[in-house]
Amino acid sequence: MLQDEKGKTVFSPQIKVPATYMRGGTSKGVFFNLEDLPAQAQVAGKARDALLLRVIGSPDPYGKQTDGMGGATSSTSKTVIISKSSQQDHDVDYLFGQVAIDKPFVDWSGNCGNLSAAVGSFAISSGLVDASRVPDNGIAVVRIWQANISKTIIAHVPIMDGEVQETGDFELDGVTFPAAEVQVEFMDPADGDGSMFPTGNLVDELALPTDVIAAGSVKATMINAGIPTIFINASDLGYTGAELQDDINSDAEVLKRFETIRAHGAVKMGLISHIDEAASRQHTPKVAIVGKACDYISSSGKRVLSTEIDLNVRALSMGKLHHAMMGTAAVAIGTAAAIPGTLVNIAAGGGERESVHFGHPSGTLRVGAEARCIDNEWRVTKAVMSRSARVLMEGWVRVPGDTLS
Repeated sequence: MLQDEKGKTVFSPQIKVPATYMRGGTSKGVFFNLEDLPAQAQVAGKARDALLLRVIGSPDPYGKQTDGMGGATSSTSKTVIISKSSQQDHDVDYLFGQVAIDKPFVDWSGNCGNLSAAVGSFAISSGLVDASRVPDNGIAVVRIWQANISKTIIAHVPIMDGEVQETGDFELDGVTFPAAEVQVEFMDPADGDGSMFPTGNLVDELALPTDVIAAGSVKATMINAGIPTIFINASDLGYTGAELQDDINSDAEVLKRFETIRAHGAVKMGLISHIDEAASRQHTPKVAIVGKACDYISSSGKRVLSTEIDLNVRALSMGKLHHAMMGTAAVAIGTAAAIPGTLVNIAAGGGERESVHFGHPSGTLRVGAEARCIDNEWRVTKAVMSRSARVLMEGWVRVPGDTLS
């Protein structure tokens, strides 16, 4: 915003930035090639955050993101920046930004497992993967460096006639239409800087205010695999684990209760030093409730039978119950299920397992995990799941010219 020689306000014209709007798994986000961003936004900092906030339409006190590309949910308020990899034996670097809806805040603390499924497709279509690694027909194996958490992801992207194949008959609960299957491997998904179980325990007593839970504490499995996650037995909070979004999201006091649990769990996991810091770390950790397998009707009206699943899981993201399941949380579920003695494993029936099939609000999902105990320390080598992805729109996204100033 400037003033001319007569003191009249002159508004900057809009600038346009090359971008692709993609669905990955049960999420949507705006994808950028790092080199296409304005120079100020090619490095981390205020200019980059300001650009992404304006692109998505945040902060929006109305909670609708009407003046941006966001969809007013945690699943659709996302941004991705892709570049040629700086890491050996990797094709691309992938940086994920979770954009707050009602606050001027971009959370860079974790990954989005769902959008991970779209990274390989975007990278190939953008010419960021060496042509020698992309077959004319078959599967392209894209090696992705997840820059937020310094982990490797392997995406198996179907190719037809030298182009990414997006259409197919793979059905993913939480996504209306079928598409091509993309298998995603999350390699060594546990926290590389410490124990997969930050407290050293498979189950802890998490101390909480008595207005949250009368007993003053609740059993919790706190794991850092895929994304830091706090698992609690649904029954300990008065739930079954078969709840749908409206059962929880319609009650502000219930959501506040879950946020308090998340904040205290974050301190216990060593992610923050005081519960007040949780407000500036909204993306991580996640909090989820687990329950034994039972029949329920999904949000689409599909009947899920207890015989089809091992357990039910409901997870919250950015303060609301997720409509399906976050991909990174699914990694945490698969990993915890593979380790005897965790609350997830117990809810699934106990014992050793290499995969788990769980129910979520939109249906079901299967995730595999390879875990083993070495010197009394649990390790997970990889977690695997199938997702799908496709381009929804490509071209340019526009923002006011003074956004970066």
